[in-house]
Amino acid sequence: MIRRVVSAFGATLLDCISRSNNIQSFNEIHAQLITSGGILDDFVRTKFINILVSWGNLTHAYSIISQIRRPPSSFAVNALITGYSCSNKRASILVYKDMMRIGFMPDKYTFPAVLKSCAKSLGVAEGKQVHAIACKMGFLFDIYVQNSLVHFYSICSECDIAGELFEEMAVRDVVSWTGLISGYVRGGHFHKAIELFLVMDVEPNMATFVSVIVACGRLRLLGMGKGTHGLILKHGADKDLIVGNALLDMYMKCESLDEARQVFDELLIRDIVSWTSMICGLVQCKQPEDALEVFHLMQISAIEPDKVTLASVLSACATLGTLSSGRWVHEYVDHKGIEWDPHIGTAMVDMYSKCGCIDRALNTFHFLPHKNVFTWNALIGGLAMHGYGKEAIYYFSKMVEIGESPNEVTFLSVLSACVHAGLVDGGRLYFNQMTRNYNLVPRIEHYGCMVDLLGRAGLLGDALELIRSMPMEADVLMWGAMLSACKAHGNVDLSQQILSSLLELESRDSGIYVLLSNIYAANDRWEDVTRLRRLMKKSGIRKAPGSSAIEINGKTHEFIVGDRYKHPEQEKVNLVLAMLMRVLNPEGYTSLGLEVNTDYLCQVGLGLPGHEAT
Repeated sequence: MIRRVVSAFGATLLDCISRSNNIQSFNEIHAQLITSGGILDDFVRTKFINILVSWGNLTHAYSIISQIRRPPSSFAVNALITGYSCSNKRASILVYKDMMRIGFMPDKYTFPAVLKSCAKSLGVAEGKQVHAIACKMGFLFDIYVQNSLVHFYSICSECDIAGELFEEMAVRDVVSWTGLISGYVRGGHFHKAIELFLVMDVEPNMATFVSVIVACGRLRLLGMGKGTHGLILKHGADKDLIVGNALLDMYMKCESLDEARQVFDELLIRDIVSWTSMICGLVQCKQPEDALEVFHLMQISAIEPDKVTLASVLSACATLGTLSSGRWVHEYVDHKGIEWDPHIGTAMVDMYSKCGCIDRALNTFHFLPHKNVFTWNALIGGLAMHGYGKEAIYYFSKMVEIGESPNEVTFLSVLSACVHAGLVDGGRLYFNQMTRNYNLVPRIEHYGCMVDLLGRAGLLGDALELIRSMPMEADVLMWGAMLSACKAHGNVDLSQQILSSLLELESRDSGIYVLLSNIYAANDRWEDVTRLRRLMKKSGIRKAPGSSAIEINGKTHEFIVGDRYKHPEQEKVNLVLAMLMRVLNPEGYTSLGLEVNTDYLCQVGLGLPGHEAT
């Protein structure tokens, strides 16, 4: 009787303390209840544990349960397991096992908490043991336990088992459907996820929509994605940040830039995921200038970029050749102390390589503490691109020496290096090593490199034989390489055969036809030149205008042949060109291959010889 009174009084005091967070008073009441025996009361002990869990003092809560060697109540244990599942997933599972050893009887609320920890820690073996106990104790038909099992197996990539459990459920709610759909998405079974969504017989929630949107993005199903977007609008959740980020990513993966920009602009709040999705998407859609512009806006918004963002920015810099922006990223990484993992390191090596800074690329490569095959590929490809063929092959040998297995991209870079260095025997050796040593199947790009290599060496017969032996049809780029070889070695007859192949391909690449026309012109076959030009005109093939780009103050400016009035600084450009021409003309340089607006120069009194001002 006295113990019950003490317990009731202690529980009332604990309620007051839990609301005030008075730790000193809590410890005094704890000591009083221990001496009085009130702590043995399950109700009081559960109150104690709930307060300690809410304060994050899980170790103290566990000690209270373990000190009393008798089966604790499910309320106390469930609270403790749930508390650990949010901070220490493995400890949550260990607490469950320890409680089972002292006779604890789990209930339907215990299994979801433990399975959640098993899912987070990918503890497949532990989860299956919990599944067996739930089945033995008769909880397998409880919908909360069933949903937890479907979620657990889905997270752990055991989608077949999750699907079987789902099919056996007599009643399914939105959690059941969403658990399996999200599991299919995580496991890469995007088609299954969409098929399941289409037969869903309950109202979906936002988690369902997000999973389906992700699947649409991976499969590039723009129509399905737009339809799901419409359903989201009906539910009024389009302004939700998680949903908005998923929509943004989906539209970017479907290369639907207008819709992606609209979603991005309508987001009330943008986090790092929003900005990164926009930047990465623009880079993947080959819009590097826009990607850098969005990155500058991100900096203004005070959102700090992470490694994924910076890697995409470096990729944009590599495409545009904007070295100053790439260096800024390098300095930012060092200043912020960002870890040089293979992802950011590979992007940095690739940027310096494509910008022509081979020394910096090599220094960055050797500085990296960890490298993967992509890092090696970036360096070898950069060396090959800039004509350092022997150096590229040297690093390839080092890569193989340390046990890093090359992939198809590695061999493409190595073969390209052999092309630039004129290493015919080396190219043949590495081409054969692909299949013989590494069980890699050469793609058309690898055959193209070999055709280019043989053609440059004058081995046109070997190149043609290789084309005929390929398991796929030659593309326009391969025939272009053959045409270049024909021009270099004056083989007009073979050029005529290639023209027939191009006509069969119905190629619309103007460069190929211009190259063939030049071959005919070099051999005074003007009738063939005229015929080829007529063929281009009839087919609607026009020569793409040449262009050049220059970076000034971090901004890339592009100049296109014939487009004289597009650039806002065109007058200043013409003025500088005129000054250069005046200096060079007396030295005997009569042409720079530049088109200058002579009308404007006459107006400012800087007419060139032959275009004097009147």
